Amino acid sequence: MRTLIRTKATLFLVLAALTLGVLPVAHAGDDEPKEKAAEEESSEPEEPQDKWFAVVDGDVYTGTGAVLRGATVLCKNGVIEDIGYDLWMPEETETLDARGYRVYPGLVAINSSGLFGAGSDLPNTFNPFGQNLVLALGSGITTALTGNEVGKLKYGTLEGVQVKTNVFRYLSFSKSSPAGKRSLREKLAKAAKYRRAYAQYEIDKKKNKDLKEPSKKNVDSNLVSLLDGKWRPVFRANERTDLLEIAHLAQQYGFRPIIQGCREGWTVADELGRAGASAIITPRDRRPKSEQLVREGGSSIENAAILYRAGVSVAIIPGNVGISLGGIVGRDLMHLTVEAAFAVRGGLSDEAALAGLTIEPARLMGIDHRVGSLEVGKDADMIITDGDILHYKTFVQWTVIDGEIVYDKEAHLYFAHIRPRPDSSLAPEQRLDAGENPPEEAAAAEGGDEEESEEASEPKEGGGGQG
Repeated sequence: MRTLIRTKATLFLVLAALTLGVLPVAHAGDDEPKEKAAEEESSEPEEPQDKWFAVVDGDVYTGTGAVLRGATVLCKNGVIEDIGYDLWMPEETETLDARGYRVYPGLVAINSSGLFGAGSDLPNTFNPFGQNLVLALGSGITTALTGNEVGKLKYGTLEGVQVKTNVFRYLSFSKSSPAGKRSLREKLAKAAKYRRAYAQYEIDKKKNKDLKEPSKKNVDSNLVSLLDGKWRPVFRANERTDLLEIAHLAQQYGFRPIIQGCREGWTVADELGRAGASAIITPRDRRPKSEQLVREGGSSIENAAILYRAGVSVAIIPGNVGISLGGIVGRDLMHLTVEAAFAVRGGLSDEAALAGLTIEPARLMGIDHRVGSLEVGKDADMIITDGDILHYKTFVQWTVIDGEIVYDKEAHLYFAHIRPRPDSSLAPEQRLDAGENPPEEAAAAEGGDEEESEEASEPKEGGGGQG
């Protein structure tokens, strides 16, 4: 009874206080705005943190002709931020110690097979954990064309794999198809005639606004855009006669051809140079001249060097554009640098050979603004090697794509057992004592006497050394 009286008295006092305004009125949900505000503050997406990465103290071969000894390549969010010495780096920068190693641009394969799966539907056909992918990365390849799409060899992710689609447009022009040659010439003539008529129309319509545009009937619009310089055609041709005709056709109509094969290009190099041609060649391609011919012909190890001296830009591909663990081993994508070294043996400079694996294929595919050289603003795609990239004993130690390490020689079983890296904490001179000789020095060290050592170290000068 007393409890009931106390309860009623308490309620009475509370009601009286509310009426007089002494206590605040508590409404349902008064605390909700504060709770919601706190929740909204906590649920606001945080700004992504910049990701910094640097390859430090390596000999940087930029691919533009510059070599920076003991320099640093600083990357921010997958793009090269700076290259040089004594660079400012945030505390959170992930670093890769490249002392005693060389840093090159990632290699660009202008044709490939088996890296991205069947078909041309990147990234849907890409296996980011495939064996071929790892072997290609271990060979220094960071970007490759498959089908008619360009992709990056990113390990463990599909993000950022696709780079470009519809890269090349092919035109058929071969002595095996005289009708095709005639048809192309006729179409080019009509396209050129239309362009002249349209150029005159642009002038005359200023005086006569009622003037009608020239008719495009039976005019190939793709060839009109070709003559306008909007794309470059690719021809598959090897023989001298075909190459000469392509060069003359290009000079007549003012386009710059890309010729895949170009085996006998060395015999007509000057004509191809005047046409502004580019060649995609295989330096080790061997084909004897027909005995029925008196003129020069067949393949030549000097093909790349002669074309280059004539002003023809050269991109290099191997005989087999896949990863081969059987069959013609040694002439596949894993030996792309060996292919380039054969061009060096034929007289091509080391710089031009490196360009044939990096910036030249990137230019031909229209992606040189992103890859192909180490320059500020380009994608942070690079390889770190233990010697001259063109030497047959050189290993890729790390491969970096978009500022992330996607391959480490010591972390994969394929090559980890061959010349393992010594302790990275050792000083460079201590590393050499521990067995980390550059390939050219290691070749000399393996010789039994002075004469053998000189022979073994010979490849250092030419960058090749293959027999």
